[in-house]
Amino acid sequence: MEKQGIILVSCGLFENKLLKSVAKDVSTQFHQPVQLKECTLDIHQFYNPGRRQYDANGLLKLISGQAPEGAMKVIGMMRVDLYIPILTYIFGQASLNGRTGVVSLYRLRNEHYGLEPDYDLLIERFSKVTLHELGHTFGLIHCSNPVCVMRSSTYVEDLDQKNKSFCYQCRAGLNQNGHLTG
Repeated sequence: MEKQGIILVSCGLFENKLLKSVAKDVSTQFHQPVQLKECTLDIHQFYNPGRRQYDANGLLKLISGQAPEGAMKVIGMMRVDLYIPILTYIFGQASLNGRTGVVSLYRLRNEHYGLEPDYDLLIERFSKVTLHELGHTFGLIHCSNPVCVMRSSTYVEDLDQKNKSFCYQCRAGLNQNGHLTG
């Protein structure tokens, strides 16, 4: 079966402009076709009422179990607050060298921090988180280059300092592993 490329699965309502922009950035960086699909998964079982957040590891397993067989990579796009047990919150999670990841828009909005809305900045942040998690699925680890999309991001300010691209070293790693076709 031929690979379908990268599939971005929107779990929740997302604006078309945001989805198309993220898909374009993913296609540009990975030189792969990108499909947008809607989520039909019930994620409520991963809600932790004590934390008022969703377990990212559980969501990752759910997405992995539902990933289409021919998909190269699948990223679940969420609007809910994500956590893993050792961190207060996360923007995304992915399986290193795996097929799946999960990303969330929840903490990327300026309004979450008492700032004025900035829709273009929101789209840029979501693209960076998506590219970062896809990088992990393609075998990349965190990078020390301050502007590389693979640099670790604890806060939105960290996201804002990064580019929407891979540094030379990370791009070389993708090429060396045979993950880029263009």
